Amino acid sequence: MPLIRVTDSISLDDRELEERFILSSGPGGQNVNKVSSAVQLRFDVAGSPALPDEVKQRLLRLAGKRVSKDGVLSLTARGERSQERNREDARARLIALIRRAAEMPKRRRATRPTRASVERRLQAKSIRKRTKTTRSKVTDE
Repeated sequence: MPLIRVTDSISLDDRELEERFILSSGPGGQNVNKVSSAVQLRFDVAGSPALPDEVKQRLLRLAGKRVSKDGVLSLTARGERSQERNREDARARLIALIRRAAEMPKRRRATRPTRASVERRLQAKSIRKRTKTTRSKVTDE
């Protein structure tokens, strides 16, 4: 059972990944019509025992439309001519996505704008106001 190392604490079992080879529409000439070189990689995020719950939640949020309602992440790689390179590309993209999800997001520290930045903003607003009022229609008064 080969393991795919993602981070120091996260390793995926190779059996958790499901790969299907499909016809590619990319480069390859006549080869495209004969050989299934594109790879569709599926990974069950919701059912994976290798990922902690908070990483799963962030991964589902990061993956967006690539995740089904069942929590299965689907990646398609078809940029290369060979099946093996497409397979490596799909796995590399999955690992990169999981690594991004494994990073704890920094907590935002509330800050206040400086007095100078507030004054600059108000100054810019008053200049914009003056520009717009000069564009208004002239009355006979």
